[in-house]
Amino acid sequence: MDDQLIRFLIESKEKGYASQDESFWKKEKDESTSIEFESGDWSFHDNYFGGEPYGGRQVVFYRGKPIWMNVYYGQVDKEVQNLKEIYAFLKKALLFPREKFPLRGKDNFTEGDYKYRSSLKGNISNFTVQEKIYYRGRKIYGAVFYGGYVDRRKEN
Repeated sequence: MDDQLIRFLIESKEKGYASQDESFWKKEKDESTSIEFESGDWSFHDNYFGGEPYGGRQVVFYRGKPIWMNVYYGQVDKEVQNLKEIYAFLKKALLFPREKFPLRGKDNFTEGDYKYRSSLKGNISNFTVQEKIYYRGRKIYGAVFYGGYVDRRKEN
């Protein structure tokens, strides 16, 4: 199941937040934003609140049942003014995911004065990811992601 999930996450990532294709985005009544994607037996739902700071959750469904999810929260330093530039850089970094863990970007990505750093503990089935962006050596953004498989065991 890990390999199928990873392939689907890569496919959904191409249509998700980092893709710049907002045709998959939907503004909800509660002022959150949802990004949904389906492919065969698989579907993906990302729902987040924000702006700045932001928080949300992503769920992958297989044949209509939730099998994997993550929750996240992040923000740019309050002193920083150029939010669009920072999030544009983040989206670029996310286009280069780890091969066996396509949720966020690789360990390191640099462009100009910006550096993206991501640390992963665990694997696709149970993980924590911390990501940071630095501008000229100063940390200006941080986010944390927790998740893994869900609903794998039933109560007796």
